[in-house]
Amino acid sequence: MPMIDVYAASGTFSDPGKLAQGLASTLMAIEQVPDIPMFRKNTAAFVHDLSADHISNVEGDSTYVRVQVLTNAGALDRDKQLAVVRQFTELIAAAAGDPSLADRTWVLLTEAPDGGWGLAGHAHTNAELVAAARAEIASLAGGAQG
Repeated sequence: MPMIDVYAASGTFSDPGKLAQGLASTLMAIEQVPDIPMFRKNTAAFVHDLSADHISNVEGDSTYVRVQVLTNAGALDRDKQLAVVRQFTELIAAAAGDPSLADRTWVLLTEAPDGGWGLAGHAHTNAELVAAARAEIASLAGGAQG
């Protein structure tokens, strides 16, 4: 259940909510997790508008975007890492209407350690997350049959 944070100068995106939804659904597709409520409801993106004077490179340029993706440990193999960075960069540039923003978009991939993923008041291990997903899939399959 990844969390995505996007930091950019206010006004960079005309529709931050659409961008957030696009990033979340893209990450679910790249991770190849089951399309179940547990993952749909807990894969989310947050777009943070910052005043332009709160962002700067060494030269004073504030036209950068920082995207931090937090996943559970091992969720992204190398191919998935490459896909996330490429697709997120494309989504950011498109949402801003500025193809050159791709050159100024940083995507940081961060993994929570096993047991360092809190949800519903509990720090879940990867094994617990897998078990919860399997239980939900079984429940949904049982409901479809009955």
